[in-house]
Parts: sequence; C-alpha cells; structure tokens
Amino acid sequence: MTPVIEVKDLSVGFATDFGEVEAVDGASFEVREGEILGLVGESGSGKSVTATAILRLIRKPGRLTHGSIVLGGRDLARLGEEELQKIRGTEIAMISQTPRTALNPLITVGRQVARLFTLHGGLSRAAAWRRAIEMLALVGIPEPERRARQYAHQFSGGMCQRVMIAMALATSPRLLIADEPTTGLDVSTAARILDLLRELGARTGASILLITHDLGVVATTCQRVAVMHAGQVVEVAEVRALFRHPAHPYTRALVRSIPRIDREIVMEPIPGAVPSLLNVPPGCRYAGRCPWVEERCRRAKPGMTEIAPEHFVACFAVEDGRAAPV
Repeated sequence: MTPVIEVKDLSVGFATDFGEVEAVDGASFEVREGEILGLVGESGSGKSVTATAILRLIRKPGRLTHGSIVLGGRDLARLGEEELQKIRGTEIAMISQTPRTALNPLITVGRQVARLFTLHGGLSRAAAWRRAIEMLALVGIPEPERRARQYAHQFSGGMCQRVMIAMALATSPRLLIADEPTTGLDVSTAARILDLLRELGARTGASILLITHDLGVVATTCQRVAVMHAGQVVEVAEVRALFRHPAHPYTRALVRSIPRIDREIVMEPIPGAVPSLLNVPPGCRYAGRCPWVEERCRRAKPGMTEIAPEHFVACFAVEDGRAAPV
C-alpha cells in the first residue's frame, strides 16, 4: 500500500545548559493510504515531539537534526517556511490533546471553522459559514446552526474535540495527526471520539497518525502500530500481530501491563526507568531495563529487522534468535 507520509531516520535535538538532548533518535515509520497508524509509548517517549517535527513546528531551542519527512514526493525537512505554510492545515492537519485551550475563546466556534474555508478554500464569508455548519453537523454536534454561534466555554470537552476534528477535516487533508485526542475525556466520550475518527477517516479517505499511550485504544482503533521508547521506534507491526506476538522486550512489557477481563493475570510493572535524555547510552536506550541485554546492546544501536511479513523490530536478541516473539 502506498505511503501517504514516510518518516526516515528522524532525529530531533534540544539545546540545554547541560548539553544537547536528543528527544527523538532515528525514528522511522510510514502512514499508508486510508489507514490509522498508532504511535504508542510511555509519557516522554517522544511521540508528540515526533508529531510536531512532522509539521516542522519544533521551536527553538529545538531543531530537526537529521532525517527526512516525505509527503507526496516532497521532503518536508528541506522545504522553506512559505512552502510549509501551504501544506499545514491543507495536506496535513492536527488535532490537539487540549481542544478547549486550542480554540480561541473570543471567537465563536462557527467563525473559527469558517475561517479555514475562507483562508484555504477561497470561499466568501457566506459560503464559508454554510460549510462550517455542514462540518459541525458532520462531526455530530447537535443543532449546529445554533451551536456555531456559541463560544468554546459553552461546549463540553467532548464537543470541543468534535469542533477540533471539524476544523482539521475542513480542508480535506491527506494526513490527520491526532495527538492524544481523548485526554481528559470520560470513558464513554472518549469511545465516541475514537468511533468518530474511524468513521470520518473511512468516509473522507484521510490517513490518521494516532498518538497515544493507551494500548487499548490502539487495539480497537488502529490497523498498524509503531512502538516508541525514549525517542526510538523499537517495533512496527500490524496490530493483531503485535498483540499476539510482541517481539521487543519493551513491547512485551507494555502488553503484560494491560488489565484483562477474560482471565486472571499478574500485572507486571516495567522494571527500571526511562533513561535521562541528558545521559543516554550510545546503543539501545532500553538496555538498562532489558532482561536480554548484552554488552553490544550498550555500544551499538540495533537496526530494524523484519522478523515476519510487515513485522519489524529493533533488538539484537530477536535478530540473533536468542529471544523469539511470544
């Protein structure tokens, strides 16, 4: 399947008083046409920084230090700001994890959606307003004409997120980045938002990069998943294969930490802690927590190895056959 966007060997660094912090280290993955790819990992693993880097919105003292971000044959890592502004919001759109603060409190939600049609679609104010009403209806906001004249503080968290989805899809982007879109929402509202993303992705044809720390969300929403640990992508696989046969020790630990209702299990915490990005080992960043660690893991970074069709893992132990996928 053709990739909509292909991220290769992406690295992002931040200059600090204590030295350079490499928040993303050689991340590689692709999002294919019409799919939902989950980017999953613990808090601080580099997921949101990766998303921001794709949009080339890393602010100083951060910078993209290496890699490519190819969209439609163009490497976004090499484009100038003027060209990037034409792509942001039109070909790539993003849904924030804090929708209420992302919306302007002084402008009605209808005007905020309509403004996108004016700026990117060249529509008149009247036509843009009609399209805004249509988009609010599309994302399931009741009485869209009345609610369009209201402000963000008059909406619940779930409804604010629906407005953000309407804004993101207004320009028919090829790629939609959803950064923890259910943060702060109750369980039932979060489920409805995920259902909405799946439905609208299928209806509009937009590919979705879904960033989350919740493997349960990945299991019910995504077709494929990329697992991040401490800024490194350590495993990429189809969702069903990843849950049935997790290969990387970090992925195994994540899967074992999921509560089950179908059988009794002993939940196992992941040992150790994520290494400080100010003092990371030169090799695999999971080495300090890994039960399979050997000396070369601390010295060299393992590359991605395809251990089964469409299943890639970065681990010397798996590569050598010392640890088979479970």
